[in-house]
Amino acid sequence: MTEILSLVRQAQQGDKKAFIELFQQYEEDIYRTAYVYLRNQEDALDVVQETAYRSFKSIANLTDPQYFKTWLIKISISCSLDLLRKRKNVVQFKPEYHELIAGGEDEDIPLSLSLKDLIDSLDEEEKNVIILRFYRDYTIRETTEILDIPLGTGKTILYRALGKLRKRAKEEDANEQ
Repeated sequence: MTEILSLVRQAQQGDKKAFIELFQQYEEDIYRTAYVYLRNQEDALDVVQETAYRSFKSIANLTDPQYFKTWLIKISISCSLDLLRKRKNVVQFKPEYHELIAGGEDEDIPLSLSLKDLIDSLDEEEKNVIILRFYRDYTIRETTEILDIPLGTGKTILYRALGKLRKRAKEEDANEQ
């Protein structure tokens, strides 16, 4: 930990090699975080690049070097959400639906929802809490620090989101029977 703090301080003073060494230690975590949000390898790699750029530009503003990883993850989430907002206006068909439309076949579209579809049904703040808490294994306290929200609010969002997921899963289960 002291090595990381030392590297952060060096990077804050303009040492590019220290920044690169630091960033490379967390590059995989950044990629996985972005991939969970975007579910696309190329977009996740773009987010890694954008995170590197934004973090390099603003590392001097990092007030507490011990939270460097948390700070990077927060930047990667922000970059991922920015990309999702840009993409929001573009309608894309899932490949299996495109085949149905193009082929004109009368096959039934499966009614079951995957976990990803269930999570996509949540609003943005609920999705962020669920992804960080369960996909990235952060504690609820770490999750609220990354999202910069009060601990009580984070817990409320988490329990509300879990309730919605349970309800939606039960509804889908009942529809399939």
